[in-house]
Amino acid sequence: MLLSHGGEPLRTAAPVARWTVEQVLALAPDDASRKAGNKLGSAGPWSGGGCDGSGAVWGQCKGSGSKPYVTVIDITGPAYKCSCPSRKFPCKHALGLLLVWASGESALPAGEVPDWAGEWLADRRRRSVEQAEKRAGTDGAPSAGPADPEAARRRAERRAERITGGAQELEERLADLLRGGLAAADQPGYGLWEETAARMVDAQAPGLAARVRELGSIPSSGPGWPARLLEECALLHLLDSAWLGIDRLPEPLAATVRTRVGLTAPAEGPPVRDRWLVLAQYDTPDGKIVARRIWLYGRETGRTALLLSFGAAGRSPGLALPVGVTIDAEITPHPGSGRLRAELGRQFGVPSPTGTPPPGGTAAEAIGGYGDALREDPWLDAWPVTLRDVIPVPSGDGWQLVDAAGDAALPVAPAALSRPGLWKLVALSGGSPVTVFGECGHRGFEPFAAWSTGSDDDPGAGGGTGAGAGTEGEVGADFGDGAEAGGGTEAGTAAAAAAAAAAAAGTRGVAAAAARSDTGSGRAGAASGIVPLI
Repeated sequence: MLLSHGGEPLRTAAPVARWTVEQVLALAPDDASRKAGNKLGSAGPWSGGGCDGSGAVWGQCKGSGSKPYVTVIDITGPAYKCSCPSRKFPCKHALGLLLVWASGESALPAGEVPDWAGEWLADRRRRSVEQAEKRAGTDGAPSAGPADPEAARRRAERRAERITGGAQELEERLADLLRGGLAAADQPGYGLWEETAARMVDAQAPGLAARVRELGSIPSSGPGWPARLLEECALLHLLDSAWLGIDRLPEPLAATVRTRVGLTAPAEGPPVRDRWLVLAQYDTPDGKIVARRIWLYGRETGRTALLLSFGAAGRSPGLALPVGVTIDAEITPHPGSGRLRAELGRQFGVPSPTGTPPPGGTAAEAIGGYGDALREDPWLDAWPVTLRDVIPVPSGDGWQLVDAAGDAALPVAPAALSRPGLWKLVALSGGSPVTVFGECGHRGFEPFAAWSTGSDDDPGAGGGTGAGAGTEGEVGADFGDGAEAGGGTEAGTAAAAAAAAAAAAGTRGVAAAAARSDTGSGRAGAASGIVPLI
């Protein structure tokens, strides 16, 4: 097993700040790896281990064979190498070694890197620098384009023609659907939608294909599906029309449309160097691949960035960053409205833990940002937002995040209601205000990370607040059964909200205890102040 990516470490004699157990376990590719890594997270199976100030950690783990598994980790990536045959990244041995290192076990004393570990570390770091220079050019200029620009232009034109044909065909199918009436849209079953999606794949428009597949799932989504189907059909028609008239659009919106139909654009422009706080990392299935999303916040620029990486079936994505650490690194944004997505470039030094959340805002301010993002990109499902001084409160069959002042609230998205992270958030709050980062969209707010009031060192609410943009056509759209956007509890009810949240946490003793630590190491993320919720 071998994985390496970006980074140019600074070799220092100072010890590297250790991660928390929760941060280590957040790197696990799946639950099975997390459980297996936990079993190797003590000094017993390890020998010949150590660490140094440059971010190197190494050790030998006793296995079922005569020879131990040799494991090396570069914290600056992080990157891993192990002699085991596992195809998971990181494997259980790398997770176990990181857990030993995180707990401060004497089995990993500071020392010189042995030759069997130093050779891989030196080669990995050399290749990381070369790759970063190749991406940006040794003089800081953008890397060279395609070897044959004329051939690349002809290929792009042919693909654009195929996408145009696919968009025109999709317009005809949408017209047929509306002409026949939405009430009978569920009669043909999912096969018709899948056939249409396959036609979009043939037209080399994977973005259109994905949206068509979503249409096929709406008729079986429960009461009110005709209205939801009409909304999605309208957005799909808008995307088709935008592509067919893309020459008349301003460039930022045109770049967004190209991305939405499935035309990828390389990262461009000068890299942005900052101290980036890792806010969240989570995986979602995307057909036959797994997409990993990592949210970053720039301490100096106040910018939020999204790193995307993908893994084939059976393999986790290559890029993995522990939640709650801060990395000194360069990122290069992709074109398009919002310019959230970026590529991770060169890293400087080793990741360091931090306990300060980004400056946040109120639920009402989040709704304002929601509208701004929706105006720039009508097809955006969610937008990153940090809410400050909110209290999780039960509301009917769901939950809300209520401003401590009691003048607004955001409903927790249905997808988050069944996750253990919700009870972590309730336990962390205990009826008191917390700071929460997540994605706010037309389905509600999905919490990804939280900080207690005591871990927030920044005075007052400030900028840096974004908000979700979804499939609704205007700000203030109905969010479902929880609360309406921007319309929460009345002023003066914060105490009642706190009592309700505290009571909910108290009646879930097991869940609350588990929320504070999955491994018995105390409050989750206490060393860095951040509590991952996904």
